[in-house]
Amino acid sequence: MLEELKQTVLKANLDLAGSGLVMQTWGNVSARDSAGGLIVIKPSGIKYSAMRMEDMVVLKPDGSVAEGNRKPSTDAPTHLYLYKTFPSIGGIVHTHSTYATAWAQAGRDIPPLGTTHADHYYGEVPCTRKLTEEETAKDYEINTARVIAERLGRTNPLAVPSVLVNCHGPFCWGLDAEEAVCNAIALEEIARIAFYTVLLGKKEEIDAFLIEKHYRRKHGKDSYYGQKQQAK
Repeated sequence: MLEELKQTVLKANLDLAGSGLVMQTWGNVSARDSAGGLIVIKPSGIKYSAMRMEDMVVLKPDGSVAEGNRKPSTDAPTHLYLYKTFPSIGGIVHTHSTYATAWAQAGRDIPPLGTTHADHYYGEVPCTRKLTEEETAKDYEINTARVIAERLGRTNPLAVPSVLVNCHGPFCWGLDAEEAVCNAIALEEIARIAFYTVLLGKKEEIDAFLIEKHYRRKHGKDSYYGQKQQAK
């Protein structure tokens, strides 16, 4: 079942580990099958070096296991809720990468301080509010997704493909698992650059027109970055 998607999710998890964004068994990647709505996700607590395609777990949208002998990631309910809430998302990544997590632990949005940020995010990278004691005690992983959705509001999740969960870490997404991993890598570098920029004393955001220019030249129907597909 979904052998190709399992291979894709395995590769995405290994790419995430290879990027240096995860340590030990931290972090996870999932992807959604657009045809049937099933989710493939990394198993819980398995070392990346030992992970195989047959370890991937296939979940139904309600969280029940459709296929697999492993326990799915403990963050699976968060992934499932985000897929349900944002139909445009096809892949999700969670890490505890150093700089993005530092901003999350500080409870701070990452402001758009330069064009590197604007190339990837149409505005700040938002940080959620803290979960309450009650939200933590019951349905913790689902409530984690709820505060992400709450913080995004009506924002297009593909225009701001990352949210920092307060005191926790980043969740990133994209059209597929590969794009979600790329966004997680970009987020970590943007968080690192922002950290040093603020350390040097700059706090004001770049001009809105510069954000607009840099974001639009890479995203949307009028983008002109990269190579266009040639008509056959």
